[in-house]
Amino acid sequence: MSRVVVPVAVLKGEAVPLGLMNLLGTMDVTVLGYHVLPEQTPPDQARQQYEDRANAALADITEEFRDAGGDADYRLVFTTDRPKTVRRVADEVGARAYAITGATGAVDRLLVSLSGDVATDRILEFVTELVGDRAIEVTLLRVAGDEGATPLENARSRLEDAGISARTVLAEEAGPLDALLAALPDHDAIVMGEQAPSLQSFLFGDVTDRVAAESVGPVLVVRREPAEQE
Repeated sequence: MSRVVVPVAVLKGEAVPLGLMNLLGTMDVTVLGYHVLPEQTPPDQARQQYEDRANAALADITEEFRDAGGDADYRLVFTTDRPKTVRRVADEVGARAYAITGATGAVDRLLVSLSGDVATDRILEFVTELVGDRAIEVTLLRVAGDEGATPLENARSRLEDAGISARTVLAEEAGPLDALLAALPDHDAIVMGEQAPSLQSFLFGDVTDRVAAESVGPVLVVRREPAEQE
């Protein structure tokens, strides 16, 4: 099974919604317990003070993921750079995706964005494994004029060949981010691809973080091929 990294602000008491645990029941999971430190705080000092409490909480969360269906383990990291830490741990465990947690109950409707400079084939492979034989309806979203590596109807056919109910939405009058944000309220969770770094993301923030900030539900970010991340 593919692996997903689920970052959790463990010392702030952040919980993982049951709906996300159940959604990831077809995946292996690495729970990344993290605590962001001030620049001047030595990680060893924080570890001595908080390690036992954090590990106990992470062990409980990990066991809940195992109960949901997949294999699960955990790591505890004290860091000054959360995004860099998530990418590093995802590399170390060979994760296909990472999660940005959000409140959700049962996930019946999954929104999948295929717009932009993303690895469409990897996204479709991930969604096929994620949904499996469950009755989760998938919406494939792309903006007009952005055909990507896989035409939208071909993407739908690939999912339907795997027994997954899918529909397509071609946004005619909106950019990728606006189209995605407009579709959020009708869905329980989002799958999107990791974007290549750009000047726009440097100035305005990563698209995935902006979507997560607007979404109530969780966001699953499918990572690019390792060679494409360099």
